[in-house]
Amino acid sequence: MDVVTARWTARSGWSTRLPDSDGPSTLVLLFGDSDLLDGGSAAAAAVREVVGAHPTSVVVGCSTAGQVLGGELADEALTVCVVSLSASRVALETSPVTASTSAQVGRDLGRGLRARGDDLAWVLVLADGLDVNGTALAGGLADGAGDGVLVTGGLAGDGERFERTWVLVDGRPVAASACAVGVYGSGVEVASGSRGGWSALGPERSVTRSEGSVLLELDGRPALDLYREYLGERAQGLPGTALLFPLQVRAPQQPDRELVRTVLGVDDETRSMTFAGDVPQGSVVQLMRTTTGDLVQAAGEAAAGAALPAGAPVLALAVSCVGRRLLLGRRTEDELDAVADQLGEGDALVGFYSYGELAPAGRTGCDLHNQTMTVTLLREAQA
Repeated sequence: MDVVTARWTARSGWSTRLPDSDGPSTLVLLFGDSDLLDGGSAAAAAVREVVGAHPTSVVVGCSTAGQVLGGELADEALTVCVVSLSASRVALETSPVTASTSAQVGRDLGRGLRARGDDLAWVLVLADGLDVNGTALAGGLADGAGDGVLVTGGLAGDGERFERTWVLVDGRPVAASACAVGVYGSGVEVASGSRGGWSALGPERSVTRSEGSVLLELDGRPALDLYREYLGERAQGLPGTALLFPLQVRAPQQPDRELVRTVLGVDDETRSMTFAGDVPQGSVVQLMRTTTGDLVQAAGEAAAGAALPAGAPVLALAVSCVGRRLLLGRRTEDELDAVADQLGEGDALVGFYSYGELAPAGRTGCDLHNQTMTVTLLREAQA
């Protein structure tokens, strides 16, 4: 497996010449800004250049809230990763997606890839970051792909704007879509890790009333009332100050899965809160808090948790949350360095900041995460 990474900017062009490695066993990842939907920019021309140079490869990508290359973070750029597999193969499934169709779309994508071969090892999913139910999409993908298949990826971003996102479909940036790449072969080695770096604050509470991602009551009381009690003076800054205090959600039937959920909005009339993922009724939740140091340390732990046995170099795909970037500020690259420090010489690190991270929270399945660093490692076993 050969991996070549490059970054394009309007000022400097390409940092590295892309390899002439087009073919059905080549996977090209492309991450850029949301304004590529406009189609007339120099960056859009650079995307067309990459797509045109890889007519028989699988080319996928999405808009981001920041692009990762090595330990460096960039905006207003393109980040490209060309993965040339030697003994494995790749396949692609795409579909339009909305919040109401997310579960079925996930199942269809997973089943479509599974039908192409029993040696499916990894599914990489990239999806619209706004009009999607990430929880339902993740569950559908895990169900469709089946047991023993690692499913990871993320939801497209739009910086701090939350206005429009895209994924690459047939070489074009398209809104309201999802794509899933399958990597097949007996020699494919993959692993993933995820860590948030958040610690519990206050007592556990039961979700006594919720509707999907809308949390209405905790322990029989209006959820927003309780949240405001904990935040005190900071409650005046809701929903923005909620980035500092997300919820840990644990379903009683899945005690090994602890998910972090970020507040997207509050409703004073219903005294409810809307989160960036489902908060199932009957779940147990706790308020959480963190420090920048804890976030950085957790990023390194995510990479360490994805470790593969010693061997050939790996591709490391890091998908982190826009909320972490907002909290870390100038220390954002510190968490990227923490991931890079866990990698070996010759390993390649690429990725993006997202509106939702997809990775297993336990030993199996796939879950939507918020405020979490996720790392996926890929390589082909040496012959």
